Amino acid sequence: MKFVRTDLRKLQSSTLVAVLMLAVGATAVYVSYNARQTAEHAKLVVSAQRQEADGKLQQVRDEESEVKQKSIVFKQLQERGIIGDEQRLDWVELLKEIRDKHRLIDLHYEISPQRLLDGHSGDSFSFFASAMKVQLKLLHEEDLTRLLDELRRRAKALIRVRRCQVERLPASGEERSTGRAHLLAECEIDWVTLREVRGR
Repeated sequence: MKFVRTDLRKLQSSTLVAVLMLAVGATAVYVSYNARQTAEHAKLVVSAQRQEADGKLQQVRDEESEVKQKSIVFKQLQERGIIGDEQRLDWVELLKEIRDKHRLIDLHYEISPQRLLDGHSGDSFSFFASAMKVQLKLLHEEDLTRLLDELRRRAKALIRVRRCQVERLPASGEERSTGRAHLLAECEIDWVTLREVRGR
């Protein structure tokens, strides 16, 4: 089979159209590939932004929950009279009431001046403690545990028992029969309050 010039012209135009179509096809593939890459990158960016927003939202929720819990504890402490100035008169009245209720024998106490607890100070609130030395005679050990339990439950302060010592009193047979005290207890107790420190 022989090619003539007319066939060559026809072949040139067909080849040109084919090359043109290949170029258009390659361009379309390149553009669609770039568009896909751009879309995937945009999707990753949006996903990362969403995760970051979700993380921040969760952090805000956690902080809100923590603030609510702390405010509940703060309110409970405030209602119990633990936050604010110490209320020594109430403490003395409570000690007398417990003494009379449980018929405690020879209850003596001495409350020292208030001090910053263990030398630690917070930003705006600080713990303060007033040390109390207490001495009482006991019929049995339960008298002491009742006293400490009632103080912990009812005092307008946090009660921290630092030391308690119980010793047996020398007793005669007559004292045993009349139900007099057989034990002597000496304790050191901190009355702890939380107070706002102004002027910092």
